[in-house]
Amino acid sequence: MLNFTQDIGIDLGTANTLVYIKGKGIVLSEPTVVAVNNQTKDIVAVGKEARDMIGRTPGSISVVRPMADGVIADYDTTAAMMKYYIKKARGKSWGFGSKPNVVTCVPSGITKVEERAVIDATLQAGAKRAFPIAEPFAAAIGAGLPVWEPTGSMIIDIGGGTTEVAVISLGGIVTSQSIRTAGNTFDRSITQYIRQKYNVMIGDRTAEDIKMTIGTVKDPDEYETMEIRGRNLIDGLPTTISINEVEICHALTESVEHIIEMIKSTLEKTPPELSADVMNRGIVLTGGGALLKNIDSKISETTLVPVFITDDPLESVAKGTGESLQYINKLKNNPNVSARMSNV
Repeated sequence: MLNFTQDIGIDLGTANTLVYIKGKGIVLSEPTVVAVNNQTKDIVAVGKEARDMIGRTPGSISVVRPMADGVIADYDTTAAMMKYYIKKARGKSWGFGSKPNVVTCVPSGITKVEERAVIDATLQAGAKRAFPIAEPFAAAIGAGLPVWEPTGSMIIDIGGGTTEVAVISLGGIVTSQSIRTAGNTFDRSITQYIRQKYNVMIGDRTAEDIKMTIGTVKDPDEYETMEIRGRNLIDGLPTTISINEVEICHALTESVEHIIEMIKSTLEKTPPELSADVMNRGIVLTGGGALLKNIDSKISETTLVPVFITDDPLESVAKGTGESLQYINKLKNNPNVSARMSNV
């Protein structure tokens, strides 16, 4: 039996990376952003510090997101970022020479090649052994669902790069789907809407702020407005405009409908007995997208199934990834949860 005295769980998300240490809980939560020197290729900044540089760097520095749509887009940068986060999370008290065993969360729709890249990056970052676990399964554990019992539990995790939907029973994923329509897609939809309607270009951070402040998926009776700054595409000068919740709702409609169609499709593929369990217990919603105003009621109205947002939607996947460490012997032999142990 393996001795996991230094176990670490990593939620390697497109938007944010969270690190869980066994016995301590979540010890680090940082944006999945890295600033790189274009000449030397050295890492200039990681996480919050790098995020603050977005849109403000000179030509010699590039700010990159090494994860795209839930998978590694820049292998070397991802490995360097993970090494930085593991070192920062462990601190100096762990001593030198020891390597942790790491469970890393991956999308359920990931290919074997993409999964192998995550394992290799985790090992290159300093892990002794690397274990991938499917994102919806980790989210279900983190949300406190009875994943090991003979009952159906449905989880929806709307992250930054992917939306994962899965029905889980008896420690395995019975049916699942994964699409690359999620939080970042919402941001792009907002940017595109403002560009088309107002001829104004806004940055990624502004789009995210709009989503978090007045983002909604249902037309409100009374709506909030928000002033934003951007660049006028006609004269090239800075400008300020006012937008409201109704506009953002319209901007997000297509993306939200895409997610709802996937949810309905997953329900249609669920065995009748488990479908009845889902109807009785409801659907649990996690991830940053769960914070989008009225998204729970929108899904419930469309599917006719109760929808509940977990207490800590932003931390459910990381919490579940960390808590899965105690089930490592179950997970490493269960291909239904993408937990194949590396041969290192």
